[in-house]
Amino acid sequence: MMLMLPMAISAQKFGHVNTQELFAMMPEVNKVRLTMDTINNQYETQLASMNEEFQRKYQDYMAQEATMADAIKQIRQQELQEMQQRIQLFYQTAEQDIQKKQQELLAPVHEKMTKAIKAVGDREGYTYIFDSAAMVHIGADATDVMPAVKRELGIQ
Repeated sequence: MMLMLPMAISAQKFGHVNTQELFAMMPEVNKVRLTMDTINNQYETQLASMNEEFQRKYQDYMAQEATMADAIKQIRQQELQEMQQRIQLFYQTAEQDIQKKQQELLAPVHEKMTKAIKAVGDREGYTYIFDSAAMVHIGADATDVMPAVKRELGIQ
């Protein structure tokens, strides 16, 4: 039995793939990037518009502050504070929406990559396929399965 243990261990097949590099090569990632650029631009345009309106009202307030009655001054100051709060809330909401949308769009791409790695591992008999981006050492007997996974995904 002790003689069979080394043979069982040596019969295992190990592979590695750089998932970060592979992910960046996937054409779906470029599509997600374009979609995210469009969404980012929409939020940036809206935020710029809100900031311009705030600056206009602030400059108007500053120009008229010296001649305003105290009650009007307080109302205008409150309006400016509320505008600042709305801008800040919009900014926070936009960041959250952008992150959520990016995760939503990238999830199927991650899943596709994971399935391709699993398919290569199953088809070619790998015991383990490790992520080489997180590896400290890769031995000479470990196989780089990146070419096989790229073929599985149709990436050249």
